[in-house]
Amino acid sequence: MNSIEVTNLSFSYTPEIDVLKGIHLKLDGETTAIVGQNGAGKSTFVKLLKGLLRPTEGEILLNGKNTKDYTVASLAKEIGLVFQNPNDQIFKNTVIGEVMFGPLNIGQDEQKAKEKSIEALEKVHLEKYLETNPYDLSLSERKLIAIASILSMDPNIVIFDEPTMGQDYAGKETLKEIIFELRNQGKLVLCILHDMDFAAEVFERTIVFNQGKVLIEGPSRDIFAQKEILEQAYLEQPYVAQIADELGLKGSYATDEDLLRALKEE
Repeated sequence: MNSIEVTNLSFSYTPEIDVLKGIHLKLDGETTAIVGQNGAGKSTFVKLLKGLLRPTEGEILLNGKNTKDYTVASLAKEIGLVFQNPNDQIFKNTVIGEVMFGPLNIGQDEQKAKEKSIEALEKVHLEKYLETNPYDLSLSERKLIAIASILSMDPNIVIFDEPTMGQDYAGKETLKEIIFELRNQGKLVLCILHDMDFAAEVFERTIVFNQGKVLIEGPSRDIFAQKEILEQAYLEQPYVAQIADELGLKGSYATDEDLLRALKEE
């Protein structure tokens, strides 16, 4: 099982302002949503996990090994990060060239890199665009290309930054399939989200960041039932939980099926 253990993690860009303060977390096995308002420290946290930033204090252990002992290049083989904005990630002039770049960069031969890349593009349903310029495709399609670029590298840990933004229903369903498949393969999946409905429905665990600290973390179903604590982080409950609350239903609600089941039992 892949794991990340974070101990007393703090980070600041300047001595006067702490972006993260004393974070203690263990991430292993469960698909995990990371939520919180802008400026809460979520993106900084995942950049630290990825090795793009180094802790001011504390340590991060990746499968028992301190990330300080890794180079950024060696971490790329272990942790894949899909950026929020695909335009920050995409730079090749063909889709297949873009998706093959990562596998080639970590040492795969060209044949294997192409096989892995086509397989990844099939997962996001964009295999017909191999020779297309990514910038001739829509923003939502470019986000899926960025995801395929990480999948083709086959890392043990995959981090998504706001993958649902700009996605329609079909795109979100594709994301669900990918997340479930990665989990079934034994990979650790983390995801920064503002979409509370998607977080509640898809992720087993949720971590709430607020002002550089972990406000609360635990099973998603339990976290999203705690309206008052979510309000401290300026977050809303998923819509099914809001409906249940308006109807006076007790308990926790993460999906439409939860709500329908409760209404049938009333």
